[in-house]
Amino acid sequence: MTNEAATGTIGRYASPWIARMPFPSLHTPRLLLQPLQLADAEQIQPLFAQWEVVRYLNAQVPWPCPADGALRYLRDVALPAMAAGTEWHWTLRLLDEPEEVIGVVSLMDTPGNNRGFWIAPAWQRQGLMSEACVAVNRYWFEVLQRPLMQVPKAVDNIASQRLSMREGMRLMETGESDYVCGRLPSQIWALSREEWLNRQT
Repeated sequence: MTNEAATGTIGRYASPWIARMPFPSLHTPRLLLQPLQLADAEQIQPLFAQWEVVRYLNAQVPWPCPADGALRYLRDVALPAMAAGTEWHWTLRLLDEPEEVIGVVSLMDTPGNNRGFWIAPAWQRQGLMSEACVAVNRYWFEVLQRPLMQVPKAVDNIASQRLSMREGMRLMETGESDYVCGRLPSQIWALSREEWLNRQT
């Protein structure tokens, strides 16, 4: 996707509500979490077109990724949900390279599915997503005042399971779910606000 093509497409679909959403940027020791904007589609598209990024995402994510897949997702799904106050999406950026998007972390008011994330392969296995989750968990429990966080994941997604274990989450439910890579054994992990607060002391 060229800069010219991306800019032209974004301008064509822009609406008054597609702007900086009324919730804050978040910071961790190494990351800036910036509220998602339509202009981010240009950087997200080549990352989202990588199998290693999407294989454990919900099967609703189209694969192979269409040329305008990121734009359509942001424009038609994520940004309207942010405007409605039912979802909160942040891009992940290194503090020393704040112009480059390296991933996304999201919170959702969806039963059984309150948090999701992905990060580009070059930045995996460095503890960056753990930092991002500390920040958004705090937002979920302190700012949004939600009583419970539930996160689904494929059993094969060992890295995500380990992250939940480090957070003190409990395995609540098992079953099967459809992912981009196919139907797999699945789990739901959970952390209550009380449990989270106890871990902050």
